[in-house]
Amino acid sequence: MNQPHTVFFIGKPGCGKGTQAKLLAQKTGWTIISAGEQFRKIASEDTPVGHKIRLEMNAGDLAPHWFAMYLYLKSLFALGADANVIFDGFNRKVPEAELVIDSLLWLDRSFKIIHLAVSDDIVHKRLAGRKEIEGRPDDDAVDERLKEFYEHTEPALKIFRDAGVLIEIDGEQEEAKIAADIQAAIGI
Repeated sequence: MNQPHTVFFIGKPGCGKGTQAKLLAQKTGWTIISAGEQFRKIASEDTPVGHKIRLEMNAGDLAPHWFAMYLYLKSLFALGADANVIFDGFNRKVPEAELVIDSLLWLDRSFKIIHLAVSDDIVHKRLAGRKEIEGRPDDDAVDERLKEFYEHTEPALKIFRDAGVLIEIDGEQEEAKIAADIQAAIGI
């Protein structure tokens, strides 16, 4: 039996993680599990947790790593043994990266982390455009989100790189070329 595919997307805000996850899912039929969607759903709820998550998201802050990992583990443990899956946004801090590696090794499940590399200038341009189209309030806090990336996500990238599971993709290319590079890198 072939190992199921487990793919994670990581990168700066606006690098195209969600778009590329959707393109990969359309090509393969794999399920996408999105941290952002789960957090936005929780933020829309009229509960103390919903209010807290909404405040943090609107400020451009990342959710506590333990909350993101609770959602990740809940999703991971619900997967069937042969389920192919795409995780978007669950690996943005060092403790998250360590838990992703530990949990998947424990399950004996192979995985790859796709890093869509883009410049800060591209982030500013893309998020300004996305804000006009989608009106996401977290897109107002671009500089804060980039600060979070450099402070938390860049060290997580090093952990994945050192573990030999990181695939670097140029995220500034045309959308179709990025998708083709991802597919070639994961062997589909």
